[in-house]
Amino acid sequence: MQGLLTALADIRPVVAGAVTLAVAVIASAHVVLYKRDSRAAVAWVGLIWLVPLLGALLYMLFGINRLRRRAASKRGGRWPGSTMEMERPATVRSEQLLPKSLHRLHPLAELVDRVAGRQVTAGNAVTPLENGDAAYPAMLTAIEGARRSVALATYIFDHDDAGELFVNALDRAARRGVAVRVLIDDVGARYSWPPIVRRLRGRGVTVARFGRTVLPWRLAYMNLRNHRKVLVVDGQTGFTGGMNIRHGHLLERHPQRPVQDLHFRLEGPVVRHLTQAFADDWQFTTGEVLGGDTWLPSLDPRGPVFARGITDGPDEDFDKARLVLLGALACAHTSVRIVTPYFLPDSGLITALTVAAMRGVSVQILLPAVNNQVLVHWAATAQLWQILKRGCRVYYSPAPFDHTKVMIVDGGWSLIGSSNWDARSLRLNFEFDVECYDEQMAERLSGLVERKLAAATEITAAEVDNRSLPVRLRDGIARLAAPYL
Repeated sequence: MQGLLTALADIRPVVAGAVTLAVAVIASAHVVLYKRDSRAAVAWVGLIWLVPLLGALLYMLFGINRLRRRAASKRGGRWPGSTMEMERPATVRSEQLLPKSLHRLHPLAELVDRVAGRQVTAGNAVTPLENGDAAYPAMLTAIEGARRSVALATYIFDHDDAGELFVNALDRAARRGVAVRVLIDDVGARYSWPPIVRRLRGRGVTVARFGRTVLPWRLAYMNLRNHRKVLVVDGQTGFTGGMNIRHGHLLERHPQRPVQDLHFRLEGPVVRHLTQAFADDWQFTTGEVLGGDTWLPSLDPRGPVFARGITDGPDEDFDKARLVLLGALACAHTSVRIVTPYFLPDSGLITALTVAAMRGVSVQILLPAVNNQVLVHWAATAQLWQILKRGCRVYYSPAPFDHTKVMIVDGGWSLIGSSNWDARSLRLNFEFDVECYDEQMAERLSGLVERKLAAATEITAAEVDNRSLPVRLRDGIARLAAPYL
């Protein structure tokens, strides 16, 4: 017996080593086969081999896109009965719809035709709404006036005084007989406790969580979030942008953690794109199909803006937002203005930014000086030299933290919505953006950017280079984690 125990003791390290090796090989093979981003693939393989077992476990939890597999198995493309039809007739190109004054943007319109798979719409009104002080009253007024339907999707819906305003308005709409559907990302719903979902259900509001994460082995869904912010009332009035529902956006109330942001009210045919995005997410989550005049009524022209919705996500919409950004930079002739809270562009976007600047395009990038994600701020700082030394200009806006997301090209094209300039947003999350072709719209947004720039501080390449050694090491280490941030 003693000899048997000794033999078992001797063989245990061999078995453990064999298991560890097998796990590393299998996990690495999965990375090689399924990771589209080479940089992320190298990072994951390195982690798997340098941190045996734990690296593979982390990859299993955070690196595998299970949601895309689930989507493909259930809908084989779009869900059966999905309202997300492809609208663009093969014989009509969006550039043919744009006025001659925007001829410089025709190549970009043609590119987005092919990326988005739908035609640009004419006759839209797009109104910027700064901070929750302007956005929330407009959204609540629309909900209070709803007669047929309310569709609300958001990443964060906090259980606070701002959230209570929306709960009450949604409750009153449901009691009036309005069809109300609320979709909250499951991770975003947990930013406050207890989650607002309980409160909504208690008031009789139909609500669902996107990507439920109950069991530990489903933690991978933390990387595949529904980051879209969409509100559509009666299928006619839409709201979208980067703003969540939380007290911090109500700056006039002097919150403890104030957050600047920008949202938009949309009217006209483009609102259908918002409804389609919501309906597809709702059907994916609940199985319920939303259609008919209640949700998708006919829409009349309401303004001068040519606009189109762009869905992006780790499924059949993969890489759409990134391709639009690359296309806009490639088509720019005179100016590019970018406002974003998180700036961790991949090598392709960095190259596109620097090439645009070297062609003589004025490239201005406005980032928050104080970021709510400190690791992202450090990693972003470590990358700035790559664009600063090629002619791009970077500015830091003062506190409070600015969550605004806007891109303006050549004074005629604007991109608004939920996407950030980082891998999490462009590759791992579900996002919704709207491109707008209109000089007055671009001018109005440029005025907003000008006000921000007036209070901002420009960051030079010399300042980035002159950071102390400990700070440069800190930022450089954070940059290595960029594929995971």
